[in-house]
Order: sequence, then structure tokens, then C-alpha cells
Amino acid sequence: MAVIDKYLTFLRDQGGSDLHLSANRQPMIRLDGSMVKLKSNPLRPKETEAIFAEIMPPLNRKEFEEASDTDFAYELPDVARFRVNVFRDLQGIGGVLRLIPAKIATADDLGLPDVVRHFCTLPKGLVLVTGPTGCGKSTTLAAMVDLINKSRKDHIVTIEDPIEFVHEPQSCLINQREVGSHTGSFARALRAGLREDPDIVLVGEMRDLETTHIAIETAETGHLVLGTLHTTTAVTTVNRLIDQFPTNQQEQIRSMLATTLRGVIAQTLLKRRSKGRVAAFEVLVVTTGVANNIRERKIHQIPSLMQTGAKLGMVCMNDSLLRLVLDGLVEPREAITQAVDRDELVQKFIVAGVDV
Repeated sequence: MAVIDKYLTFLRDQGGSDLHLSANRQPMIRLDGSMVKLKSNPLRPKETEAIFAEIMPPLNRKEFEEASDTDFAYELPDVARFRVNVFRDLQGIGGVLRLIPAKIATADDLGLPDVVRHFCTLPKGLVLVTGPTGCGKSTTLAAMVDLINKSRKDHIVTIEDPIEFVHEPQSCLINQREVGSHTGSFARALRAGLREDPDIVLVGEMRDLETTHIAIETAETGHLVLGTLHTTTAVTTVNRLIDQFPTNQQEQIRSMLATTLRGVIAQTLLKRRSKGRVAAFEVLVVTTGVANNIRERKIHQIPSLMQTGAKLGMVCMNDSLLRLVLDGLVEPREAITQAVDRDELVQKFIVAGVDV
């Protein structure tokens, strides 16, 4: 039994999401979104080094020695899987372990909007799940893959760094590939994926221009591509995709996106009034009007189309936050803290009679 296992079991038992171990610091866990110190002595630098050396795969040990940080997955049988990041800082070696539940949350468990379920039925196109780190993007994507796995008869290829949720084939064949262990990079695996007869491709992170370009091309050639970006709204997502490319390529990318992009799900996690957290979703459905705005450099007009597109399943983030408050799930102050446009949300609260 590894030394870290007792911390991870405690994390699971407390319902926490992350374990933080740092040299010369007390161990901490993230519980319902807040950092909580454990009743334990600070870990000496040699202790943290030994703790992570005990669970680090050889390939990651080599990467850590060269780059001073590395990512990998660690599984504790009968407890859970964990996504691990180990790094060097001013104090020595530290690390963060994110708990990945053994049971994949379903679309029903997460309360995913109907339009998100509809995205899972598409034969082709690009669908993006976006939001800041720790907002539940991986959980939402896992629920979407799970829904596809149960309802379609297709081939799913996932490219992840590292593999988080493990999917057992149901109606679909699923191949999960991990960057570093099974392939050199997201871009390399995407190129190879086109020769693997996939119907659906999940790209764990579209982190560079080459990966983004190949993902868009993959969607354009008749595949359903699911991916993630660290953007906070649907509009900033579209802008980020385009701005990654050199100016002389942006016109072509606008045209490709207008044809291939099917939807954007931007999400954030909020503290519930009771224990736990709940997600707020902003959803953009790419209609003919939205596609024209992308093609004609009028992305700033997309929010207006979202306001009038409720019947198509479109939702603006502030409307989603307002609904969580009106349903009694979230405190108004928590919603305001998480909002991108706080002034607009306060006005919505005032109109709805919410005491702010």
C-alpha cells in the first residue's frame, strides 16, 4: 500500500475533489470548492519526493526530471482513479490529485440540457465543452460519451492526457489512447485516428494550433469531434479558435468553423446552498444565422441570437445562473461571484425580485 493511499481514501470518504500535497505545508483537500487543511504535520521535502516517487510511472519520472512537472493517472483499486500533476516549486516537490469517480455520472445525474443530449446524436461536426480548470468539463464529456456508448452503434476513439474516466464498450467500440503512454501527442493521435475508422473522436484538450486545425479538419471530413477549451463563454470560444491561427489563415478557419461547429457548452461550477456543487451551463447552437456571423466576422452579434434562440436550446450563462438561484440551489452572492457579466446578472436579479 502506497503512503498516498491513506490520503486518497480520506479524500473519497469526505467527498472531496482534490488532494494537495506540498513540501513544508500541511496536506489539504478541496471540499465543495473550498480548500481545507488536514489535521497533519507539514510534509518535509523528502517526504513529498518519496510519496510521488512511489506512484510515478518510469516514463513520467523521466519527463519530470527533464521538465520539472508531469501528468499521469493513478488508480487505487476499490476506491477511485486519480488524475495526478506533480511539479517543483520554491519549497520542493508538490502535487495535486483530482478524484475521478469510479462510476461515470450519466446525463441524467448531471441534469444536462436536452440540447446537449441532442449534440450526442449528431453524425458529424465539432462540439466543444469549455470552462476554467476544475469546472467539470471532463465529467460532462464523460457523460456525453457514456450516452453515445449506450445509444449508438459506432466506433469511439478518445485521446486524453491522462486517461480519466474508463469506458467499458456497450453498444459502441471504444479505444482510449493516452498521450505519452500510447501516442506522442494529441496531433499525432488525431492524424492516426483518421486511419482507425472512427465515428466519434474525443480530444481531451485542443491546446495548440496543430491539434485545433486537425480537429476541425476531422469534423469537416464527416466525424463527430468532441473537444475542450479553457474559455469562459461561447463567444470567447469562437474567438479563441480563430485567433490561434496566423492572420493569413483566419479567413479559411472562419469558413471551416461556420461549416463544422455545431455547438459550444460553456460551464462553471457553483457551491450549492446545501452540500456539494452544481453546474451552470451556457449553450450555443450553431444555426444558419450563427454560422453567417462567424463567416462574416460578426461574432459580437452572436449573444443577441442566443437571447432569441431559447426554443432551439440556447442558454446564456446569466440566465442559467438566475435559474439556479430561483430554484433555490445557489445563493445569489455565489452566482454573482461566478458570473462573467456581473452587472447584467444583478439587473436580472432585481427584475426577478431576488434580494441581492
